[in-house]
Amino acid sequence: MTAPDIPTPAHADDAAPAGRALPVARRPAGIPAEAEGKVNLLDMTPAEAERALREFAVAQGQPAYRATQVLPRLWQKPARDFSEMRELPAAFREALAEHFVLPRLQLVANQRSSDGTRKFLFRLADGQAIETVAIPDRDRLTFCISSQAGCALKCSFCATGVMGFQRNLHVFEIAGQVRELALLDEEPIRATNIVFMGMGEPLMNWKAVDPTLTILNDPQGFGIGARHITVSTVGVLPGIVALGERPEQFRLAISIHAPTDALRGELMPVNVKFPLADVIAAAAAFDRRVTFEYVMLGGVNDRAEHAMELARLARECRAFVNLIPLHPGGAMGFTPTPPDRIQRFAETMRNRGVEVAVRKSRGVDIAAACGQLRVERLGRRAPGRADDDRDVQVA
Repeated sequence: MTAPDIPTPAHADDAAPAGRALPVARRPAGIPAEAEGKVNLLDMTPAEAERALREFAVAQGQPAYRATQVLPRLWQKPARDFSEMRELPAAFREALAEHFVLPRLQLVANQRSSDGTRKFLFRLADGQAIETVAIPDRDRLTFCISSQAGCALKCSFCATGVMGFQRNLHVFEIAGQVRELALLDEEPIRATNIVFMGMGEPLMNWKAVDPTLTILNDPQGFGIGARHITVSTVGVLPGIVALGERPEQFRLAISIHAPTDALRGELMPVNVKFPLADVIAAAAAFDRRVTFEYVMLGGVNDRAEHAMELARLARECRAFVNLIPLHPGGAMGFTPTPPDRIQRFAETMRNRGVEVAVRKSRGVDIAAACGQLRVERLGRRAPGRADDDRDVQVA
């Protein structure tokens, strides 16, 4: 992967047909103005960044090891800008700032729940906004990160789906959520676990999610173990195959939410393109542990027959099942299943040999349903089209 191709305006000497203006080049959505003509180190994998820095250092008459001094300040011990890298000579810091850029995400909301959950709203260079949630659980701190601004899938119970799709995030915007939380002024926080369960469908932005996984896992990046990184998908089959082809033991979670095609099609329009049987077959072929995510919707998908059918599907691919109480902030007109019914549902599945957990509902008092805080702060926006740098990309 290379740094993003940042178009420059057409040269005045370029020929154009008479009577027609030359096209005006635009920066890709989300690329900050200060990146114009500079190389974005945070859009590279650690190996790519080290190579670019080494070549630059030698060209500047500096020793090649300067690259190994800069690299930890990208993700391991992130610096806000090059001026903070005091281990480098002042002239080299200035040269770096002239050639490279370390774009930031603007933190516009930072909320803390009574249960310790924290939710952050970041504004991007083009005015879009994304959410990140930090969830503590004993000795773990899980970051729930976003991969798209909005979502194109329109799942009927999801607040993000209602806002529509705006655009894919760049690598530096996805990994940047983890980086920014390590740069918090009052209390830097670092993840032990990462889940791609924030805004968007990660496997429909594989071009950016793929190198982001490398940055998260690489010891020269954030150094988070692959088994502590989970990619959640509604069942985008090409992306599941691509994830399975990576050598690292990244985890896969599949949003099932209904055990039959008929019901799943009502709740999740994507089921038309990726039918449940194909999704289950892909999960069975995935050579690592798979988790089923199942939001409990009162009177919709929470009957005993649903539990028995879901257990059958889980046994087909040896899946672990997470039962998720519907977050009231993102209910979208649905009613949460009562806790006692969730427990009966879980017990029905356990009696059929399936491992089940009931997830805690976190951050109820801070609008922690996915997409809820963004809608509250920015209002609803017209969804984007799959063009003009907003294309949905699968592997």
